[in-house]
Amino acid sequence: MIGRRRFLALSACALALPAQAAVPRREWRGLALGADVVLRVEGAEAGRARAFFAEAARALRSVEDRFSLYRGSDLRRLNAIGRLSRPPAEFRHLLTLARAVHDATGGAFDPTVQPLWQAVREGRAPDRALLGFAAVSVSEAEVRLPRPGMALTLNGIAQGWAADRLAAVALRHGLGEVLIDTGEIVGTGRDWDAGIAAPDGRMLRRLTLRDRALATSAPLGTRIGPEGDAPHILDPRGGAPRWSLASVSAPSAALADALSTAACVMDRRAIDRALAAFPGTRLELLAPA
Repeated sequence: MIGRRRFLALSACALALPAQAAVPRREWRGLALGADVVLRVEGAEAGRARAFFAEAARALRSVEDRFSLYRGSDLRRLNAIGRLSRPPAEFRHLLTLARAVHDATGGAFDPTVQPLWQAVREGRAPDRALLGFAAVSVSEAEVRLPRPGMALTLNGIAQGWAADRLAAVALRHGLGEVLIDTGEIVGTGRDWDAGIAAPDGRMLRRLTLRDRALATSAPLGTRIGPEGDAPHILDPRGGAPRWSLASVSAPSAALADALSTAACVMDRRAIDRALAAFPGTRLELLAPA
């Protein structure tokens, strides 16, 4: 599913472009969670940029080790046996943020949607007894899924988390003007022009990012199911997507990521209530379904 979200990042949220090109630009490209990653640094000496890129690559490997659905990650082990002993602090912190968004969105954001998504992809009747993030227990001792067959996906928040991690790495290296694109975009230190486009490529809005993140989700940007006609973003509460595209900006890319995902299946008043729970978040665009 991360790969599908990357498609949206490229077509539903155009890569930000710097307002000026007069200063040296250093660029690095990599891969994390099945998605391309692009890092751009403005005006830094080559050695400092190389050091940042090297640590960024290590940070992305750590994110994979925690949250990938397809490698021997902590998340994959949790889904396989229903419990994860002594979860790393990073894993617990991300689940804590996911819980806050779950609560603020009335359950529209729910990492236990993975079995539902798998059933829709395969054309099976879903077992809704396997849904319910509120019942997942998280502590320093363990993360536990309460029922056999439950599974988590963090695809609606982990790419943003990765972008936030990279922004912190850049700060440690003393780099101010940095653009990070992990499927969600973070622009730091200066004004960066960003575009929000429909999945068919039509430009819908342009905006400026400065020390801020932008995330865009589109339910039918990729279709799943045997007939290829189902949205890849599903409402765990049983409804249908209400918007063809939702874009949110926030101080945190993980937060913008999760809120834009949830917004696709929420009515406007519910979206406004959810955003009010997180200071500094802003709805940038809603496109009707």
